[in-house]
Amino acid sequence: MSDTMYYEKPVLLDRDKHRKRRVKQSNSFVFAKKANSLYVAGVEFNEACKEYAIVFTRGGNGKIVPVVMLGLRARENLFVDDEDRWTGKYIPAFVRRYPFVLAELPGQAMGVCIDEAFAGLNDKEGEALFDGKGNNTPFLQNALDFLQQYQREYLRTEVFCQRLEQSGLLMEMNAKADLTDGRSFTVSSLMVVDEKKLIELPDAAALSFFRSGELHLISMHLTSLSNMRVLVDKMAARQTPLQPAPKPKSAKA
Repeated sequence: MSDTMYYEKPVLLDRDKHRKRRVKQSNSFVFAKKANSLYVAGVEFNEACKEYAIVFTRGGNGKIVPVVMLGLRARENLFVDDEDRWTGKYIPAFVRRYPFVLAELPGQAMGVCIDEAFAGLNDKEGEALFDGKGNNTPFLQNALDFLQQYQREYLRTEVFCQRLEQSGLLMEMNAKADLTDGRSFTVSSLMVVDEKKLIELPDAAALSFFRSGELHLISMHLTSLSNMRVLVDKMAARQTPLQPAPKPKSAKA
C-alpha cells in the first residue's frame, strides 16, 4: 500500500510557490473513494475496531503494516457513499491529514507535501497557508503538528508490527464473501494474529506484550475481524436488486 495512494499530484510545500495558496475545507471524501484499505496506527485501534476490520499486510517496502478494510474489490471504498460522504463514525487519521502528507526525501529526511490536485486548493477562499511575511499560519501549523504526531505513531506501530512478525504470531488469511445473489469475492494477501500461537507464547514474551500495551492492540485487532460482515452487508446494499423475470403471456385461443 502506497502512503500517497490517493494523492494525484503531491509536491513539496514551498514557502514561495504556495505563498498565496489557501485551503477551502470540504466534507467531500471523493479523493478516498477508490481506497479499499487504509493504514491505521495502533493508537487508532480503539475506535477503528468498532467499525472496521483491522488486518495486516505487507507494504511496498516489505514491512508489515495494519490496515482497515474498506472494500472487498480493488478501487472500491464502501465507506464513501454516492454523495462522497464518509459514512463511518470514525475517520482514520490517514484520511484526516489530506491534502497534506509527509514524504521521505533522499537522505531519509521527511518533507511536507500538499496535493496540488486537491479541489479546495485556491488563491481566494479558505484558510491561508502563509501570512503576509511568509510565516506559517495557525492553520498550517496545526496541520504540521498533526503530521508530526502521525509520524510518531507510525513509528510506534512499526515496532509493534515487527514484534508480531519476529514472534511468529502472524498467519495468512484469505477472506471470502458470499452475497445473497450468488456472487462471491475473495480478498487475499491479508494477515491476522494466530490465536493458537498467541496462547502458546512463553510467559516472558506474553508478559512483555502485556506490559507494553501491545496485547491490548492484538485483542482489538481480533475483535475487529467480525466487521468483515459489515463489508458484505454494505456491498449487498449497493447492488441493484435483480429484476424478476416477466411472466409469460398466456396463449390466445
